[in-house]
Amino acid sequence: MRTVSLQKKLVKSSIWGSIFAGLIAFILLLGISIYQTMSVQDELMDEISDMLLIADISSVSGSQLDELSEEFEIQYQLNYNNQILTHSEDFQSIFITLIENNKNKEGYSFIWHDNQLWRTYIQTNDEMLSFIVQPIKYRVKDLMNTFAIYFGILLLLWAIQWLFIHFTVKHQFKRFNLLAKQIAEKSADDLAPIQHQAVEFQELQPMIHQLNELLARLEHSLEAEQRFTADASHELRSPLSAIQMRLQLLTRKYASNEILNKDLKQIQQDVSRGTLVLENLLLLARLDPRKTNDLPKSKIDLEALIQDVISALKPFVDEKQINIKMSVAQDVCIHVNKELIFTCIRNILDNAIRYISMNGEIYIQVLKQSHQTEIVITDNGNNVTDETIARLGERFYRALGTKTTGSGLGISICQKIIELHHGQLSFSKSEQGGLIVKISLPN
Repeated sequence: MRTVSLQKKLVKSSIWGSIFAGLIAFILLLGISIYQTMSVQDELMDEISDMLLIADISSVSGSQLDELSEEFEIQYQLNYNNQILTHSEDFQSIFITLIENNKNKEGYSFIWHDNQLWRTYIQTNDEMLSFIVQPIKYRVKDLMNTFAIYFGILLLLWAIQWLFIHFTVKHQFKRFNLLAKQIAEKSADDLAPIQHQAVEFQELQPMIHQLNELLARLEHSLEAEQRFTADASHELRSPLSAIQMRLQLLTRKYASNEILNKDLKQIQQDVSRGTLVLENLLLLARLDPRKTNDLPKSKIDLEALIQDVISALKPFVDEKQINIKMSVAQDVCIHVNKELIFTCIRNILDNAIRYISMNGEIYIQVLKQSHQTEIVITDNGNNVTDETIARLGERFYRALGTKTTGSGLGISICQKIIELHHGQLSFSKSEQGGLIVKISLPN
């Protein structure tokens, strides 16, 4: 689903609404301007006609008429008993024919002449006839100047309005950013309700109320989970430890009974596996709600840490006579949680030791890149299938046909630990058919 910016959408909606309203107003102004321009120019033609008809010809101010004619591109002619008394300098002779055709048609009209439209006005007074003409293109030119001014003002208003709306909406949306910041600051350690006073928009109050209800339910769930983890740790560890000790005593007591001793050892293995599953589940429960930024970290020597892991697993390595080779870059130090990374590497090596054959080999390689450090653990174990690689990391998953003991949670714990360090954990098949595990941690 494509996401849409509400801020941009509000600005666009407001601007388009303003443009639509402005265009309607512009069209109305056009209509009013056309009407006013036509009326003013028609009144000017009527005024010139009155000056020609009413005034004594000998006293008519020719210069005044010429100025009006030149300024407004108006041409005129005055006849008396079909005799021309006066006319403008640019008055065309063809208009005489038009006068004769229209001498009985007083008032305003339009004629087509010289590939353009003309506005005409005819007025009579006794035997005197005035004929006034003006090209429509002059009025259009005057209107275009007016329209250009109107449109320029409209564009300026649109620009000012866009700036006003843009900065107003942006300023108002700062409240949303503050709300998002408050929500982002929430963690398992801080689930206090969001203050309603922080957001002044009435429409957001129901959402904040429901969000606070969700935070309250989440806090209750986390508290219940923590109580369960503590109770499970106490209630389950003690009985399992007691059963384990009881089994050890029974094994010693009936050491001579091979059949019973064999069954007791099997029960011991089952109890040990149950204890391991419990420990791993409790570890996952502690890791899940943890905030990564609060994870305590320190600078550690990676080579020394891996050596500590190998030392911890030495009894199992010696038991299967496994050859472990290492290739570590010089001075590789990383900023991590030492205990968690120790657990992660131990789980991966323990997994390799469990599934590798006798006299097998494990190769550990540490590479220092520009932005990350890579730990690659390769074994030459049994043929690993693509299905097994695809399902590695699923909780309680164990490959079919394996006879080794385990909980199926070791790799899941590793994935969670690497996620907490913003790293990556990947799996692939080695050339010998074993498993390659690559841990990538940011420097």
